[in-house]
Amino acid sequence: MSNQPSTNKAVPGSTTQMESTKASLVAALPGIELTWSVFCSQDRVVFPAGSLMKVLQAFKAAGFDQLTDLTAVDLLEYGSASDRFEIVYCLLNVDSGLRLIAKTHLSEPDLTIPSATQVWFGADWLEREVYDMYGIIFDGHPNFKRLLLPQEFQSFPLRKDYPVKGRGERHNFPVVTRAES
Repeated sequence: MSNQPSTNKAVPGSTTQMESTKASLVAALPGIELTWSVFCSQDRVVFPAGSLMKVLQAFKAAGFDQLTDLTAVDLLEYGSASDRFEIVYCLLNVDSGLRLIAKTHLSEPDLTIPSATQVWFGADWLEREVYDMYGIIFDGHPNFKRLLLPQEFQSFPLRKDYPVKGRGERHNFPVVTRAES
């Protein structure tokens, strides 16, 4: 093993490799609106929620073989937002080192989106966490149930309209001492 840096990895912010990846993705997804941007040297793309599975499969075919994170953002009080929630997929091409932030949007009352577990099985617990915190339902998830909160919990605490001190849920759960846990 040499101490020399690998020459096959993309330099963060490398425009030539990302530009060719963008071009191949646009060609693979005709008729689907992809809005590209760069923020803090990170390439981002926004696409319609109705095209989610087709877009995610194209990303994987383009070499983004690892889903490093999946989260959501509540845009309730964000002035220019037209949708309530933003679903964020952080992708990595392990061979080249390219990273891509892929986003789509949902609004109430329909907060259902297809599960990404069909493309990256690693989305399993990430989707469950997003459901627990925001109430977004991932259709087709293999084990869709709460991950962090008790099954009886009725609210979604990371929503902007959830009270800071909660709605009294803590008082309804039995106290578990260290000795009992």
